[in-house]
Amino acid sequence: MAENLSSDKARASSIDKFLLISNKDGDINLNTAISELKYFESIMEATVRMSILYNDSGGSVKGKSVLEGLPLVGTEKAQIKLKDLNDNKLNLNLYVTSVDPILEDAKKTVVSLQLSSKEHIRNQLVRVNKRFDGKLSDHITEILTNQSFIGTDKTLDIEETQNNYNFFGNNKKAFYTCTWLAKKGVPNTTSPGKTAGYFFYETSKGFNFKSIDKLIEQKAKKKLIYNETPDTKGDNIPQGYDGKILELQSDNTINVQSKLESGTYSTRVVLFDPFNCQYQVIEKNVNQTESDLKLAGKELPKLNEEYNEAVGRFTRTTYMLKDKGSLPSGSTENQINKSKEPNFDPENILNQSIMRYNQLFTIKKTVTIPGDFSLNAGDTIFIDIPEAGRDKKNQKPNHETGGLYIISDLCHYITPDRCLTKLNLIRDSYGRKVN
Repeated sequence: MAENLSSDKARASSIDKFLLISNKDGDINLNTAISELKYFESIMEATVRMSILYNDSGGSVKGKSVLEGLPLVGTEKAQIKLKDLNDNKLNLNLYVTSVDPILEDAKKTVVSLQLSSKEHIRNQLVRVNKRFDGKLSDHITEILTNQSFIGTDKTLDIEETQNNYNFFGNNKKAFYTCTWLAKKGVPNTTSPGKTAGYFFYETSKGFNFKSIDKLIEQKAKKKLIYNETPDTKGDNIPQGYDGKILELQSDNTINVQSKLESGTYSTRVVLFDPFNCQYQVIEKNVNQTESDLKLAGKELPKLNEEYNEAVGRFTRTTYMLKDKGSLPSGSTENQINKSKEPNFDPENILNQSIMRYNQLFTIKKTVTIPGDFSLNAGDTIFIDIPEAGRDKKNQKPNHETGGLYIISDLCHYITPDRCLTKLNLIRDSYGRKVN
């Protein structure tokens, strides 16, 4: 079990290094001048980012302010070393994407800097302009590592897909292409037609391409509890837990109309085959797929039986031309033989992907904990929330909304006297499932 976190450990951390390197000549360490630092990761964003506020009293660089003496014009490299009070470290190389002086007077200047990874800027400079043949997950690896595109040397965690997909880049941006491919991926862990959908994102450890089911299958990285009992600097945390949640907010918004319109429970796809001018209607609903899904809880939401038709029938329709005979791979003879084979299998992917993405955001919670740099977007954590009731001394865990959650968004917030980590948590189902 990891070392206990406590509210006392939210009071400080250390910015060991924030070395800002000039595009011309020289550098400066801003670690002692930073009044606020925020570091962000999200499974919905291709790259990590950071924002800082620093105070500049002048004379720091060649007798001038950092803004003028360095000078700060954008794309400067920042070497960053952060450490929380559990000795978890973050070592980052980020680049300045925005410079905004927000306060200027005779004594000092307060400057806001926005930073992102090198690959974020690289993505603005290159276009994907070649043909790709073969396994979909291999395309992600090539786009990230090929020097003609992103050309990253960071660690890659690419989950293999079971399906192939051939396509032209059409001069689209690299990260747009990766995100576009993610919704077409089918994990190797399931049979076709049961589930689909991946996330493409970056964390402090590197780039990730993970299926929804694989994220849910992970072992919980932390087990946290939320209650009103003081933790007395970590000494009063119940056995079996890694730490305590300082603040919890639940997004209890349940919009049935929105869920139905987005196709959370049932969808229809209408396919048209230009080879023979025939069309095909395929309907999918949660009752057909739930038993094959990897769920964070015990079961998906159950609708009132009076509205079973909302599940038995479709609530969203997608229209698509069958992708037959386009870009077959192999020699000329092989391409002729494959001229009637589909390149993409919408019957087993499109509906499943639409439903799965929408299901994943069924329950949403936001928690604040003492700064913990060991966590990343895409990790899972287990949380226990007390059941509402009169007996505050003998509260039991909430068996509906407690349990396993995926970290969808993460923010480390650091000031000279505070260090907090804020997490947006999501999951697809109700019921506290305990291993």
